[in-house]
Amino acid sequence: MHGPISDSFPDPPAGTQAATALRTSRYRVSGMDCGSCAAKIETALRRVPGIHEVRVSVPAGTVTVSHENMLGADAVVRPLTALGYGATPADPVVEAGPSSRGGGCCGAEAQPHSHAHSHDHSHGPSHSHSHNHSHGHDDASEAPWWRGRKARLTLAAGAALAAATALGLLVPAAEPWAFPLALLVGLVPVARRALAAARAGTPFSIEMLMTVAAIGALLIGAVEEAATVLVLFLVGELLEGVAAGRARAGIRGLTALVPDTALLEQDGAAPHSVPAAGLAVGSVILVRPGDRVAADGVVLSGRSAVDESPVTGESVPKPKAEGDEVFAGTINADGVLRVRVTAAARDNTIARIVRLVEEAQASKAPTERLIDRFARVYTPGIVGVAALVAVVPPLLFDGDWTEWIYRALAVLLIGCPCALVISTPAAIAAGLSSGARRGLLLKGGAVLEALSRITTVAFDKTGTLTEGKPRVTDLIPLQGSETELLADAAALEAGSSHPLARAILAAAAERGIAPPAAGEVTALPGAGLTGKVDGRLLALLSPQAAASSLGAAPADQAAAFAEAGKTVSVLLVDGIPAGLIAMRDEPRPDARSGIEALERAGIRSLMVTGDNARTAGAVAGMLGMPAHAELLPDDKLRIVRDLQARGQRVAKVGDGINDAPALAAADVGIAMGGGTDVALETADAAILHGRVGDVAAMVALSRRTMANIRQNIALALGLKAVFLLTTVLGVTGLWPAILADTGATVLVTANALRLLSVRP
Repeated sequence: MHGPISDSFPDPPAGTQAATALRTSRYRVSGMDCGSCAAKIETALRRVPGIHEVRVSVPAGTVTVSHENMLGADAVVRPLTALGYGATPADPVVEAGPSSRGGGCCGAEAQPHSHAHSHDHSHGPSHSHSHNHSHGHDDASEAPWWRGRKARLTLAAGAALAAATALGLLVPAAEPWAFPLALLVGLVPVARRALAAARAGTPFSIEMLMTVAAIGALLIGAVEEAATVLVLFLVGELLEGVAAGRARAGIRGLTALVPDTALLEQDGAAPHSVPAAGLAVGSVILVRPGDRVAADGVVLSGRSAVDESPVTGESVPKPKAEGDEVFAGTINADGVLRVRVTAAARDNTIARIVRLVEEAQASKAPTERLIDRFARVYTPGIVGVAALVAVVPPLLFDGDWTEWIYRALAVLLIGCPCALVISTPAAIAAGLSSGARRGLLLKGGAVLEALSRITTVAFDKTGTLTEGKPRVTDLIPLQGSETELLADAAALEAGSSHPLARAILAAAAERGIAPPAAGEVTALPGAGLTGKVDGRLLALLSPQAAASSLGAAPADQAAAFAEAGKTVSVLLVDGIPAGLIAMRDEPRPDARSGIEALERAGIRSLMVTGDNARTAGAVAGMLGMPAHAELLPDDKLRIVRDLQARGQRVAKVGDGINDAPALAAADVGIAMGGGTDVALETADAAILHGRVGDVAAMVALSRRTMANIRQNIALALGLKAVFLLTTVLGVTGLWPAILADTGATVLVTANALRLLSVRP
């Protein structure tokens, strides 16, 4: 779990990389909506010469292949088309050799900021109309599901069955041939795909089981029931496709948040509308009240409040002014903003979120891998049971051949592991999408699963538990008022960009204080500033530099502030102390409640920081957690390792380069807010909004997802077990058996979709 994607392709055997140039390509696949679809595709592609690795993501609707350099796209598309799926390249082919592998999966997917996905994010939920086991060649358009090939086939089979039933009632003599014809309407396409899957290496597909059951029923005279079961099969698969399409569209629907056009300022001309997808980095756009921001950028001028809830989940609009960042897809509320574009459309925040979640959905959790291994033996095992049911009672116990063959055919229909295989990825995909819509990004199912077992969270301080910038906390005037003290200090600091200067200037602005002009301002290295205001000589000094001028009481007050981890500046007017200004990097507003939420979840918190022990202790005391201070990056790494050695499952939360080693070593590394690229790439998860409380929210989401997975597995196996038993005992027949497959798959997918409705 030390890279952007946890379920990476294995390295080729030693010595092969130099001889064979490998590339990675990704394809969008329409008509793929369950685990058996994925198994068929993976098996077929692994048989193609030149393809080394295959990874199929049902939730994302994609197939990623690692292949030899000269292998064309046709070699991938052709076997998928033969199986009945539509396939189109999702992005350019990218190198996946040793130099680009990093710690991730391969090639561009190992880098969250790669450009290799430039065609992925502008088409919305394109697969929702064609997800079915009969896998027609629906292209990845945005047509509604009822216009897809599967819907047409289901309607035709249903109409044929209705016509045969009516004809049998009106003309009884026509019944012997009417129902077989009705059966063939749906059976022929299903049988054709069953044979294609068998040729591609998957003989035990659900299409093959359905074909064998239907033909067997036809031979023993249960034609009406066979035709009815086939229609139920097609209806169930259609519902399954609709549910899968809705799950798939959940995260990709984010792309619709970015407007199609933007108002571009160019060469002094009046702003004019241009396609947002074509905005270049450095362009200047105008964002009017009510408009969505068309690109990531920095405000050049103007003031407004911006609703960032589409990106971060934050419900309260944030004030924006010159120098502040804005994100594509957010909504400008009440002022005009001029914004300089800082990221192209394919690299903006929305595109990165979609790309990250789609890549994460392709990463299998340990539970999912376990289920996959079980499913490989489940279906052949059921086929074996069906064979025994068909021959053992008639041979050994003088049972009726027709009756036991009928029961065996019903057992065959229980053999598809679709519901079981989709139980985990459906829940994980919904969990990842739900988190992304709230600004909680997790890089794969393994991360989501690991979070549910976390017992300790180690927080960095600056920029993680705190806001990362000092604020004025105390004003102690020794002569005059607080307003006069702040105005004089702001006058001296007006031209400085020092963090403490910005804190004083921000405090003055919050109080509406316009600082007077200062002249002859001089910096005193390591001591402070001096200057003249209205003929008075002012000095803003550290307590040490002003010690000779301070009296006992102000000196004691300054020492008390220092003990509380605050930085103190002393203002002198004509050499006489005029006041004290205390500043500190304060905890985030939700830090205390976020730590308490973790405590309620049974998770211990601690601080690991490079800051001095006094400041760290003060902040940790306010938050009710132990602190480890004055640490180097290696020290943070050592603490994480020590906790793990004692049996703790550790999450590390940080935002800086010095957090990267510990983020990589932790069971789950979480990058906070707008952390450095190094932190974001090293971490397994990211909290976009920078709320401490979102760590607890992320853990809660993980635990809900794992509970949902357990429910899905119990539902899938439970229904299969019940119908297997009742079928062998003769209580249920063919149509309840098919409901045990497709009905369970629909129920499991619907249960997983409940995660999308969870709100903070």
